[in-house]
Amino acid sequence: MSSLLNAAVKRPLADVLRPKKLSEVAGQEHLLADDAPLGRMLNSGNISSFILWGPPGCGKTTIARLVAQYADMDFVTISAVFSGVSDLRKIFDAAKEKLEQGRQTILFVDEIHRFNRSQQDSFLPYVEDGTVILIGATTENPSFELNSALLSRCKVFVLKRLSDEALERIIEKAEEYTKKPLPVEDETRDLVKSMADGDGRYLSNMIEVLFNLPDAEIAKGLIDNERLMKIIAKRPAIYDKDRDGHYNLISAVHKSLRGSDVDAALYWTARMVASGEDVRYILRRLTRFAVEDVGMSDPNALTQAISAWKAYERLGSPEGDLALAQLVVYLATAPKSIGVYKAWNEAFALAKQTGSLMPPMHILNAPTKLMEDLGYNAGYQYDPETKDGFSGQNYFPEKMGRRKFYKPIERGFEREIVKRLAYWEKLRREKNANKDDSNT
Repeated sequence: MSSLLNAAVKRPLADVLRPKKLSEVAGQEHLLADDAPLGRMLNSGNISSFILWGPPGCGKTTIARLVAQYADMDFVTISAVFSGVSDLRKIFDAAKEKLEQGRQTILFVDEIHRFNRSQQDSFLPYVEDGTVILIGATTENPSFELNSALLSRCKVFVLKRLSDEALERIIEKAEEYTKKPLPVEDETRDLVKSMADGDGRYLSNMIEVLFNLPDAEIAKGLIDNERLMKIIAKRPAIYDKDRDGHYNLISAVHKSLRGSDVDAALYWTARMVASGEDVRYILRRLTRFAVEDVGMSDPNALTQAISAWKAYERLGSPEGDLALAQLVVYLATAPKSIGVYKAWNEAFALAKQTGSLMPPMHILNAPTKLMEDLGYNAGYQYDPETKDGFSGQNYFPEKMGRRKFYKPIERGFEREIVKRLAYWEKLRREKNANKDDSNT
């Protein structure tokens, strides 16, 4: 059987299939169409520096090359992983010489987020004076990974992971190039696209393997799902525990729990675990959710969180994963209240403003005769021994007066708390009214 790549052209299929013009780029029409942001920039002829932010295999490098080709500019590419300031200095010096000759340079920096802050600063004067037009590519959120000074000089274009339709176009292009169909069953064709997970480069590498299978394997007939999984290693999930994917997924967990969507919460939590996230981190965040978003509407949520955490510590994975799942289900289906969260923030803010105010004298202990003579503890009433188990005395600083921080809602256990607070407020008013009558 002849190899897919003949002796004259020994390039990977991903490179062979790389689009030759912008109109051939799949899946990024929202940027490249004539009326889209990047399309308008190119059509105007006024090309400025920009950042391409998107997942692996979505076409960042291809778009950068085609922009340089479209604009008829010199194209220089470096990777932030392998380059330093000395490499940049050489590029900038060469770009200056070309600019004097009337040629502008597009500098494409792959994984630009890998440059540190001082390295990113080195771009500023050359981007500012037009020595280079910078095109940066990153898989990470530019807001977190790039200097604000550099960002202010660049537009940011967000690329999408490739849809099934865009991936299908790549497969069809490969079939046209090889002049033969992909040797898989129809159902397996969908699995191939699913395994690519939006990554066009990974898809091209997969189908290259399938096109180049030995004759003995091809003779077995079209490849089904089971055979495909034996031939192709599954693409690992895109996930970096200290970067954007990490925060995106934990945010998805929180929002799903807050929205009481138990199935979505289970899915996003499973995504984190499957990607290798430390389950203890997830449990810590869920414990916070129990006190912040569930709170007193279901005080047992905190007990459940701590119990699940302890169970996981004792069982480990995978057995302890069920404790995590049980907690997710409990929190998603629990009533929600941020009454305690808001009350604490308001109380803390006021405490910082009024930190020098003394407590009222009647609630201060008087362990010495001098303190007793000064009025410490004078008139204090021991609430459990009063008629109603409630004295109604003031416990705030006298110069500040009463404040209301905690405002429970009519949901879950807080329904009972609303009744208790209303009852105590009624007693407080009655006792204070009686006190006023006795003083007149």
